[in-house]
Formats: sequence, structure tokens, C-alpha cells
Amino acid sequence: MLVTAWAAGAASAVAGTQATRESGLDEKAIGLYDQSPEEWLSNGRTYSEQRYSPLKRIDVTNVTGLGLAWQASLQSPMFGIEATPLVVNGILYTTSSYSRVFAFDARTGTFLWTFDPQVARDRIRYGCCFPSNRGVAYWQGKVYVAAYDGRLIALDAKTGAKVWEVKTTGDSPYYTITGAPRVADGKVIIGNAGADFGTRGYFSAYDADNGRLSWRFYVVPDDPLKPVEQPELAAAAHTWSADRDWSKGGAGNPWDSFSYDPEARLLYVGTGNGGLLDQPDKHAAGDELFVSSILAVHIKTGHLAWYYQTTPGDIWDFDATQNMVLANLEIAGRTRKVLMQASKNGFYYVLDRVTGKLLSSKEFVRVNWTKGIDPKTGRPIPEPRADYAGGTRLVYPSGNGGHNWTAMAFDPRRKLAFIPARDGGFLYSLTVPTWFEQGKDFAKLAGAGVAPKTYGELLAWNPVTQKPAWRVILNSANNSGVLATAGGLVVQGTHDGHLRFYAAGDGKLVHEVFTGTGIIAPPISYEVSGVQYFAFQTGWTGFNGEPAAFDAPPPYVNDARLFVLKLGGSAVPVAGRAARASFLKIDSSQDPRLVARGAGAYLTHCGICHGHVGEETLVPDLRRMSTATYDSFDAIVLGGALKTAGMASFADVLKPADSAAIRAYIVDWAQRSQRRDPSALKMPQ
Repeated sequence: MLVTAWAAGAASAVAGTQATRESGLDEKAIGLYDQSPEEWLSNGRTYSEQRYSPLKRIDVTNVTGLGLAWQASLQSPMFGIEATPLVVNGILYTTSSYSRVFAFDARTGTFLWTFDPQVARDRIRYGCCFPSNRGVAYWQGKVYVAAYDGRLIALDAKTGAKVWEVKTTGDSPYYTITGAPRVADGKVIIGNAGADFGTRGYFSAYDADNGRLSWRFYVVPDDPLKPVEQPELAAAAHTWSADRDWSKGGAGNPWDSFSYDPEARLLYVGTGNGGLLDQPDKHAAGDELFVSSILAVHIKTGHLAWYYQTTPGDIWDFDATQNMVLANLEIAGRTRKVLMQASKNGFYYVLDRVTGKLLSSKEFVRVNWTKGIDPKTGRPIPEPRADYAGGTRLVYPSGNGGHNWTAMAFDPRRKLAFIPARDGGFLYSLTVPTWFEQGKDFAKLAGAGVAPKTYGELLAWNPVTQKPAWRVILNSANNSGVLATAGGLVVQGTHDGHLRFYAAGDGKLVHEVFTGTGIIAPPISYEVSGVQYFAFQTGWTGFNGEPAAFDAPPPYVNDARLFVLKLGGSAVPVAGRAARASFLKIDSSQDPRLVARGAGAYLTHCGICHGHVGEETLVPDLRRMSTATYDSFDAIVLGGALKTAGMASFADVLKPADSAAIRAYIVDWAQRSQRRDPSALKMPQ
């Protein structure tokens, strides 16, 4: 572990400031709704996860005066940035790729310290969606980060020195962590990812002082021949197929969302999908508790208070890990304490957060996997035509979700939620295995052109009436996290490098800042010495979703930077254009049979990172590899020559003949691309 520290004089000054707060920065300071307006003490600011700032010095009348206060590099030229910064005692804490932590003076941008947990760079092969991290937690002078390789680490907030470390996921490489920890009742709560690799999901509570395990909640049961770890699983086991292959975990991994009600002493956890969609028995199984569910757990004991399953027996990858917002709403003439989620399955749910009772639900994007939600039972009404066991089916929403992990915000004054939504479907099939999501027929979808174009939108939603107040259609299917402020602003970044400010009342665009680099991370707002700031981070993390045109200009550099804006600041610097290499120039024609074999292997093992159809991704386009890389192909793919750069060895699943086939496919693909053959922009059939 590497800690880079700051100047001793600065350390002494900040330490004196922190000493006044760190002993009292606890549950009361974070608060359910109320918190010191100048700070941002938890991932969603307060335990309610509303992502709402009460600051209002900057509003629709003066937001155009925003400029750069300071910026800092997050040292991640390849991978994107997903973190929500925290601001505590005038210090801004955030994370970058590979779970690295940075601390800056929140007013001046002075670099204070950084901590690198030294995650093995080639570990990304064993996880979904790159080595991103969604931020840290803070509690009584300690900063907590969950590392991509499953470790939970406590750091001294003043110096960045490690205080303690625990390994939360054992030795399996297929568990990863990208989510931010939460702290409540003196416990650090963390889940894990890995549903798509056959793991068994759980979340754990550790003592914030010393890292000792307080309790653990397994989301799904294990092999019935093994002991049952907790009473909730005895009942859950009856909802799973008796013929299930228990050598593969039941998934349900809680990889992102947590909320907490300190009055009810309940922790709310969103659980992941059922994983491994190609198992035939899955389509004849029961509800498979507790996958794709919202769980309410007693913070003291870790025992279940109630659950609500959004997608029983999930076969579409509909996690319930989207952020859960707590609020008080007037419903049918009475004030209700509610939990709200804009779920991946396309429904906006309003639940009584004390009892778990469904109060209302409504689709906010196109939905055809169910005929609706039964208001009496809270269960989806089956739509048999959405079960792809009988053939390929076009299902809405897609496995990318009507709303995914990019967080929505809620304005408690206007009673509006602001959802980074996505309207689109996917062709599902059991006949085309592609990488880990075997149920998704990428090839047919790319070639058939039968699905209407997917689009993203910023959607203002009234949770009482369950109707939209306004919507902004985006120029990309992808979407970013949202901030709402008391100044009447809704703030969101875009895939094409803008930070946009909308009027909360009607969605009118009132200001935008261009950076050149895509933004996926949510912005925050804070105040120091009477000056309000907006902080946001650039660094795209994911796919554009569509192949780039042959004559498209090179993209902007994926420059991971932390920007902080204030009124009267300077111009925001724009990232430069990336250098684009020429297509690989190999003149010899390739054996069609070898190319066909290589195409399947490429889609299975390579496409998730390097792109399926020539879309812009975070890692190199292999059609543009250098001749030196081509000559070293086996050394890289099988020998792990570039593992320190993140390219793992695949020698355990590929033989030299497989590597040769993949290389032949890439050469053929590059040749077709060079001569502008339209087939190069389509997935092989």
C-alpha cells in the first residue's frame, strides 16, 4: 500500500481543523435529512440518499457566472471515474480507478495525500465493468474504502495512513467491490459484486474502530446439504429449484445501494440479479429469494425486518441495486415515511419503509416483461411472452435497465425525483452464449435492427401521482448521476463531456460547462467560508453503445479530472483529442474457417473490454494494434506480458490455436474496416 503525503505545515493546519469535528462526526452529524449544509458527509449526502444540497447561493439567475475554482488529476487515463466525493471539515475525499483514495483542500485544491491499495492490475478480468470505485465513507476521523479485490480498509483521515484492513470476500477472484461503504451505528457496511460469475452474494457489517466482523447477511441460500447460516435462508430455500446446480452460487450480490433510517434503526439494501441466465432450470424456478429485492435489516443484529422483491425469479438481469431514496410524502391525506426506487426493471416503487408495504408503482420507461404490478400482492403479473426459454424475445427494458447505478436525486421541497433513465430493449436468447451474460443475444440485436433506437433521458418524476413532470431527451443512450439543489437546479453530466444545469421547475437548460471528457460520476455541492462550490469528476466508464463511423474524428482524451466550480472562476480547460492509430496493416487474407472460429472466441473473451462492434471503449481497439503487439500476441494473451497494465493472461481458458483464431479474426476485421466495409460495424452472425 502506498501513501503519498503532503507538506508538513499544511498537515498541521488541517489536523487542527479536523480535531474539532472528528470525534463528533457520527450518526447524528450525517443525519436522516438534516446535515450541516456546507458539507457532504455520506455518499448520498445524508442517510436518506436524496443527493439534495440545501445550498442556494447559486441558482437559475446567476449560474451562468460559474467558472473554474480549481482542478486536479485523478491519474486514470484509461478507466473512468464513478465516485461521489465527500467534503468533511473543509477536506474533499474521493476515489479513482483501482480503489485509490485522494484528499484535497476543498477551497484551494491543494493536494493533501493519496492512498493506493495496490490492487493487482490484471484483476479486472475477473470482474464486471472495469476497476471503478464509487467513493469512500467517513466516520470519527477515519476514511473507509472498499478495494476492487474485496478488501475493506480504514485510513487515518489526516494522513491517509492505513489503520486496519480486512478481507471481506475470501480468496475467490470472482468477487469484486466497486461500491462505496456506508457507516451507521458504529459499523461499516459493505457488499460485493460477482453475480455474473456464479458467486453467492452477501453484505457484511464491521466494527468501524477495529474492523471486527459484527454480522453478515447472505442474500441467497447455499447447498441444502450444508448448514444454514441464518434463519431467513431456511424459508428462502423453498423458493429455489430443487434441481439447481449448487456448485454455482445463487448471486443476488448487493453491489451498490444502501440507505439507512436512524429513527427506525433499519438498514436498506438493494440486491443483485440471479446471475447465469443460461441455466435451463432457472426458467422453471420459483421466486429465488432474495435476488432482485429491497431488504430492510436491523442494524444491531443484521436480521431481516422485511423484504420486497421487485423481480421474482429474475431472468432478465434486473438488479434492485439502484439507489433507494428515503422521504416523507403526503399520500392519500396522510404523511408516510417512504422508500423510493426507480428500479432497473422499469418501475418506480414507493414503499412504506417501516413495514415494506407497497404503496404504489408505475412504469417510467417502456416495459413489456410484465403486464403490470398487482397492487394487492405487490407482485408482477406474468407476461409469458417475455420468457425467452421458448425462443428469442425482445424485452423492455433491456438488461442495462430503465435506471441503473447512476444515482437519481430527490428535491424534498418540490417533491420531485430526477431519474437518469434509459428507454430501450434487448433481444434475449438461450442459444447464443456471449461472455458472461448468456441470456442476451448481442449478435442478433446488432444485426437485425428490429429494436427501436435506445435513448437516455433526464426524467423529473412525481412519486405521489406517479407521473412525469418533465423530461429531457439526451443525445446518448447512456446517462450520469444527478444532483438537486435548493437553488432550484438539477445538475447532470453527459457522455459527450458537458456538465448541464437545468431549472428544477420545468427542465429548461440554463447553463452548461464543456470539458471534452465524458462524465458518468454524480456532482455534489458544498460551501467553504461562505463560497458555494460544485464539484464533479470526468472520466467515462463504459461503452458509447454504437460503433463509431469510419470517418469520425478521434474522441477526446478520457482525462480523469476533478473539477470544482465557483462564481467568478476562470475558464474550464477542455481535454485534447486522442491520437488514433491506423488500422492494422496485414495484407494476407485469412482462412474464413479460422476467422469464424476466432469471431466466437473474441466475442466470448475479448469484446466486453475491447468492443463488440467498433464502439469507442476505454481500452485499445485491437483493429488498430501495432505490428509489435501483433507479433507479441501470444505473449500478451497467453503469457500475461501486459498484466501490469490490466491485460490478464487467458492461458487457463485459451489454447495457442484459440489465440491464433482470435488474431485471424482481428486481422480480417481490421482489413474490412480499412476498406470501409459496412460489415465491420456489425457483430458477426
